[in-house]
Amino acid sequence: MKKILFAAVAVMIAAVACNNGPKTNAEKMEAYEAEMQKIMDEYQAAEDPDAIEDETIKKIVDLSLATMKKYPKDTVALEALQACYYYADPEDLKDAIARLSDEFKEDAFVQRVAEGLDTKIATKEGQPFVDFTVDHVLGENPDGTLITEQRKLSDYVGKGKYILVDFWSPWCPPCKAELPNIVNVYNKYHGDNFDILSVAVWEESRGMNWKNTIDTAVVYGITWNQINNGHQEPAALYGIDGIPHVILFGPDGTILKRDLRGKALEDAVAAVAK
Repeated sequence: MKKILFAAVAVMIAAVACNNGPKTNAEKMEAYEAEMQKIMDEYQAAEDPDAIEDETIKKIVDLSLATMKKYPKDTVALEALQACYYYADPEDLKDAIARLSDEFKEDAFVQRVAEGLDTKIATKEGQPFVDFTVDHVLGENPDGTLITEQRKLSDYVGKGKYILVDFWSPWCPPCKAELPNIVNVYNKYHGDNFDILSVAVWEESRGMNWKNTIDTAVVYGITWNQINNGHQEPAALYGIDGIPHVILFGPDGTILKRDLRGKALEDAVAAVAK
C-alpha cells in the first residue's frame, strides 16, 4: 500500500454534501473533500483494495489537478497539491502550479515542490539515464583513512542489460521491508539479461554511514552490485523525495519504470527479464 498518499487523504477528509455549486472557498473545499471521500469509500469497500490501488491513485491525482486548475486562487488548490504532488506527472504538476496565484507561488511547500519538477521531468519514464559518480567506500586503513573507489551509475546502467536500481538507506524501515521482495526478484531473474544495483543515499541524515550500509546489506541478503556513501547527489539528480525508490532501466539506459514496489516491481521485471 502506498501509505504516504492514503494517510494524507484520510487526514484531510471531512466530507460535507454541497447541493449548489461551490461559491466560497469553504464550499469549494467541502466539495473537493466530498469527492475525495467518494474515491476513498470505493477503495475501502473493494473486495481487494490492492487490486485497484493504481486506479484509485489516478482518480485522486486527476481530481486534485483539476481542482488546482479550476480554483488556482483558492486555498483548496494548496490542499489538492498536498494530496497529489507525490504521484502526479511532473509536467502536469508544473502546469498546475504555474496557474496558481502569485501569493500561493510564494508558499514554502509550493516552492519546494516546484523546484524539483524540472529534475523529475528530465528523469521521467522514457528519458535517458542521468549519470553520477560516488566515492564508494571499500574499508579503512589502519590510520582510519577511508579506502574508496569511484563508482558510476554508468558502470552498470546502459551496458546491454535491464538494471533495477534500488535507492535506499540502512536507517529506512520501508527500504528494509522492500528488500526481501528485491532479493526474491534477484534470485528468480538475474542473469545475462537482468541485474540489480543498490545505491545507498542519505546515510548521514540519520547518523549512519557506509559501515551501517555494509552491515545492513549483509543482514538482508544483498549480494548484488552496490554503491554506498551516496550522500545527496544520486537522489537529487533523480528528483527522489522518499525512499525506497526503485527504478528499472532498459539495456540502453532508458528509464522504463519508476517508484516500483511489491508486486508492481516483480511484474515489471518479469515482463522484461526473460
